[in-house]
Amino acid sequence: MKVRKNLEAVFLAATVMVTFAAYATADVPVRAMAAPAHAAAADSNMTVVVVSAKRLSAAEKAVQQ
Repeated sequence: MKVRKNLEAVFLAATVMVTFAAYATADVPVRAMAAPAHAAAADSNMTVVVVSAKRLSAAEKAVQQ
């Protein structure tokens, strides 16, 4: 009868234990090591795109809406 009375507490305690067990036994992914600083300089043929345009005036914005 006591278990029925405290079933919520038993459920919460079991949930907490299972959650901690799952974190304790989970595989930790191996993080990629940062590339050395000279590797960034070696990739100097990277394409760079520059976008430029004039800002619209309030009248032009009103026409487009």
